[in-house]
Amino acid sequence: MINIEGLILGAAAFLCIGIFHPLVIKGEYYFGVKCWWAFLIAGIIAVCGSLFVKNTYLSVFLGIFAFSSFWGIHELFQQRERVRKGWFPKNPKRENKSTITDN
Repeated sequence: MINIEGLILGAAAFLCIGIFHPLVIKGEYYFGVKCWWAFLIAGIIAVCGSLFVKNTYLSVFLGIFAFSSFWGIHELFQQRERVRKGWFPKNPKRENKSTITDN
């Protein structure tokens, strides 16, 4: 018998990483780092869901989603630095309101 649970959970982790990568980039582009609280709320909701869902796969997926969301907060601030270094474009519509300072 083949055990596929690890592959399923690995795919779930890969999916979460794939979802959060563009969310962080677009979030910083359109809102700056002030959208960090949305990642925090999503993470807290997913943690609560993970604790109370009876299905093991869904519980693990919610846990992966939660910690991907928490990691997204860190990456949001890192993305601000990448934008400052010129590795990613600044949003010209947000440039006047931006907290990014050019050195």
